[in-house]
Amino acid sequence: MSSTELPSVSAASVLPKVAPVRVGEGERLRSVGLPGITLTVRSRAAVREGLPPALYVHGLGGSSQNWSQLMAELDGLVDSEALDLPGFGDSPPPDDGDYSVTGHARAVIRYLDAAGRGPVHLFGNSLGGAITTRVAAVRPDLVRTLTLISPALPEIRVQRSAVPTALLGVPGIASLFTRISRDWTAEQRVRGVLGLCYGDPGMVTPEAFRHAVEELERRLQLPYFWDVMARSSRGIVNAYTLGGQHGLWRQAERVLAPTLLVYGGRDQLVGYRMAQRAARAFRDSRLLSLPDAGHVAMMEYPETVAAAVRELFADAGELGGPGQPGEAAGVGAGGSGDAGAARRRRAGEADGFGRGGAGGARGSRGGGSVSTVSDADGAGAGAGSGSGAGGDGNDDTNAGS
Repeated sequence: MSSTELPSVSAASVLPKVAPVRVGEGERLRSVGLPGITLTVRSRAAVREGLPPALYVHGLGGSSQNWSQLMAELDGLVDSEALDLPGFGDSPPPDDGDYSVTGHARAVIRYLDAAGRGPVHLFGNSLGGAITTRVAAVRPDLVRTLTLISPALPEIRVQRSAVPTALLGVPGIASLFTRISRDWTAEQRVRGVLGLCYGDPGMVTPEAFRHAVEELERRLQLPYFWDVMARSSRGIVNAYTLGGQHGLWRQAERVLAPTLLVYGGRDQLVGYRMAQRAARAFRDSRLLSLPDAGHVAMMEYPETVAAAVRELFADAGELGGPGQPGEAAGVGAGGSGDAGAARRRRAGEADGFGRGGAGGARGSRGGGSVSTVSDADGAGAGAGSGSGAGGDGNDDTNAGS
């Protein structure tokens, strides 16, 4: 057989056999094959027909399991699905080995286009926050509302505690760390991750700790685990250096969807000081400040985050059922009536990673019950069309660092 006759082999077809991924009560997993990628999707059975769809995107080293508690809290409000990004959780590596923010954003868009579920209520944490920001900027037709929890947006002064994660992207560092840490137990590794990601690691129950250890033990058996972490860390560093229309902050300014921003006062990976800048950058934003939370507020305070999400939906007119306000003509980017239709017309210009953006008003409201900060300045903001996305990016670890 000549080389041109050899059958193609995808990454998914050569995976080693490892322990199955945990599936929580009320959840199910399924595998979705798309060109160049295979994605594992975690979902919950919809409480009733006609609920609007929601999609959740985790951070570096995390998985769809990071969203299980918040998904359960939002039962009856949305029809929830959470992705394992390519190379993470139970999803095999992508065939092209692209772990950039752009590559992951393409995977999310590809899934939404194939599933036909859009527009969705889109959620992202850390790396997932950078990914979903890019998705919302270049494909506003796919997004009703956007909820970002400690999004990995560029910081001029990165926190010292975040430096080791970034260093994993330096060539050779991942293999060096693997050698140095080869005698560490899974329990030691998980304690380190929880200490980095939680405002108070003591909140983690013994059962949750055991599940985290089991999941890490499973992942450490995967031959591509450290390579994915290294390339993903390199990706987020690269995304931080991009400027112009490809920059994440510029793309944040072009997001049309009503946006909820959640920041933790004890976050060691994304600076709490970035909350106000984010609230100014996103046109229609609400800022929930949780002084005692760390990097994964949806795992630490799922009830509080869920309450803020409900308020976001109410503000955006997204609480009604079919034929009621929020499910009528203007659901495209959280608007209603003629305004929503106009947004959808503009969304049609943002195809894939091409043009996007339009003028809009910026507002901000407090949300949640722990502590809220409002940045409302009432100013109108306009943005022209520009290049959609490019470059590398990623961030986060097990609980989602």
